[in-house]
Amino acid sequence: MTAEKNIVPHGHIISMHDRRELLAQNSKIIWFTGLSGSGKSTIAGRVEEMLNERGFLTYLLDGDNIRTGLNKNLGFNDEDRNENIRRIGEVSKLFIDAGVIVLTAFISPFKADRQLVRDLVAKGDFIEIFINCPLEICELRDPKGLYKKARAGEIKDFTGISSPFEIPHRAEIEIRSDQMGVEQAAEKIVKLIKPKIELD
Repeated sequence: MTAEKNIVPHGHIISMHDRRELLAQNSKIIWFTGLSGSGKSTIAGRVEEMLNERGFLTYLLDGDNIRTGLNKNLGFNDEDRNENIRRIGEVSKLFIDAGVIVLTAFISPFKADRQLVRDLVAKGDFIEIFINCPLEICELRDPKGLYKKARAGEIKDFTGISSPFEIPHRAEIEIRSDQMGVEQAAEKIVKLIKPKIELD
């Protein structure tokens, strides 16, 4: 008998609906995706600030931060990237159940991985935000010096250089971060998601 056959999920008395009612908000996954240097983390951070100012309870998960703890045992090959996003999806699902609006800022380059997370939660509870910025602009920004290292062959499997980024074609929101500043982008996102996170 496998371990899975011995697992019986325990039912809880307090439901997601109860927690949403308590917090007076609709919990969602606000999933920021885009190339390194596109501005995902910066924009997501500003969106979280704006939501907090409006009385929403949020939590921001960021790629580098997660890899120093929960996913510190994972590398950057395709298999580990898949597992990285799978774990983040499961953690995000827990936040949804807790009634909290979770914002995530991950390159998440593969469509299948993003779809996997979308499928974990109810329809409408996953809002994908594509921070669209041309590769050449991201390289010019290169805030962490990663593109320079990737071009020099010091980093393998680097998204946009030696590993693909699969562009989202059905994202709920697309932001051209090369054409607008952080404040304008965050204001646009908050305006679009606010009706979805407000409790009816």
